[in-house]
Amino acid sequence: MKIATIQGFKRWKRVKYMRDYIVEIEHLNKAFPGVKALDDVSFKLKAGEVMALVGENGAGKSTLVKIISGVYTRDSGDMIIFGKRVDELTPRKARELGVAMIHQELNLCPHLSVAENIFLGREMTRGWVLSDGEMNKRAKLILERFNINIPPETIVGDLAVSKQQMVEIAKALSINARILIMDEPTSALTSKEINELFEIIGRLRDEGCGIIYISHRLEELQRIADRVTVMRDGRHIMTANFSDVTMQDIITGMVGREIKEKFPRVNVRRGRKILEVRNLNAGRLVRDVSFELYEGEILGIAGLMGAGRTETTRAIFGADPKESGEIILDGKPVDINEPLDAIKAGIVLVPEDRKKDGLCIRLSVRDNIALPNLDMLVKSWSVIERRKEKNMVEKAIADLMIKLPDSEVEAGSLSGGNQQKVVVSKWLARNSRVVMFDEPTRGIDVAAKVEIYNLMNHLKRQGIGVLFVSSEMPEILGMSDRILVMCDGRITGELDIKDATQNLILEYATRFDSRTGDAAIGRAI
Repeated sequence: MKIATIQGFKRWKRVKYMRDYIVEIEHLNKAFPGVKALDDVSFKLKAGEVMALVGENGAGKSTLVKIISGVYTRDSGDMIIFGKRVDELTPRKARELGVAMIHQELNLCPHLSVAENIFLGREMTRGWVLSDGEMNKRAKLILERFNINIPPETIVGDLAVSKQQMVEIAKALSINARILIMDEPTSALTSKEINELFEIIGRLRDEGCGIIYISHRLEELQRIADRVTVMRDGRHIMTANFSDVTMQDIITGMVGREIKEKFPRVNVRRGRKILEVRNLNAGRLVRDVSFELYEGEILGIAGLMGAGRTETTRAIFGADPKESGEIILDGKPVDINEPLDAIKAGIVLVPEDRKKDGLCIRLSVRDNIALPNLDMLVKSWSVIERRKEKNMVEKAIADLMIKLPDSEVEAGSLSGGNQQKVVVSKWLARNSRVVMFDEPTRGIDVAAKVEIYNLMNHLKRQGIGVLFVSSEMPEILGMSDRILVMCDGRITGELDIKDATQNLILEYATRFDSRTGDAAIGRAI
């Protein structure tokens, strides 16, 4: 009875909260050079609700929430927060109002501790001296409140990306936010950590916190969203109770058309063997890996986090040193000691972290496409042939339908999906033989995902071998011709797509070597 009474009180309290709007935006407009990011947008958020904010990359979602959090200033429009009209909003003023934002790209200082990151800019001191003990104590309470099991003294750079994401969440929650904005918060989390995050969201919602939740993983929204707002091309398309709309309604609103096929598989006759990897060893998470890749084939690599999938692609590409093993391309051994060796041989990598490893975000799109291809563009006396460069860049942009005002725009200013296209486009100019994709659709919308899949199909038809790492089970099953499954650094299964099922993949993904013991299971799950 006591538990039922408490739960009933929480429901009553939440209903009470949800009568009140805590964010009211009318006729909001924002333009950047060459782009109108927001066009007469209206948006409302209630206390004690989770509002899903969805749309394609470039729809205006990030611009809207950056205005609410004070990062951008609006050109025109009215904004009311907690019943008060807001004229000029800065990040500091937004924090004081109780607005916190968890960015998709981690915004942490890797050389500082967890506690120092949580209180960055709000450090606790005794006189002129930092009070590390007090910050550690307070940080521990914050972490424990949300069941985040990370010692506050830990250096952030030593944590896995998923744990860094949890620190980012704790940092945002440390200001006792009443308006919490989450931009793709689950993109680097395991299933267990996603469940923990959703428990945190439920607790905050019951306490009256209004949450704006941006995600391209639409299936997640069914678990947490109360209402949904759909944006397209900088405009507000619709707002509705989540229970009143279907997934197809949401997708159609996002892209302006019905997407009938999420995974556009094409059948291509498999050609001869392009790539063979024999007994590859590199660090702890690449142990005796062997496989083959054929012309016109998409070879998927599945596994749990920490299985060694990313590490395998990096070792093949020369980004990480290998201890032993052979890489054979078109029947001939190739000596790959650094990425330049792989690129010249015709083996290229589209990395998992596009901003860190795939792009120079401060340089233009033109520079990003041209840089890895200078050997094809430079004539005698180290002079770039500008006409050849211009043709290469224009063709790359047109082939992948990259949305941008011109090729001189900074790569970092593009939406996530268009950034991913830029990463891919620079390799296509080289007539590469093997293209490795590591989580290519991470953080991009439904329509952009289909474009990436079509790109993979385009490579497949050209007889290029595609290696494809993904944590999305439907994606692996939907696009692969064969599937390799990894567990704790080893390949534990190989499946033809006609034999593959989700349960069978998971069985192989948890088939730990007897020598690894329970500790390995704890790392991967």
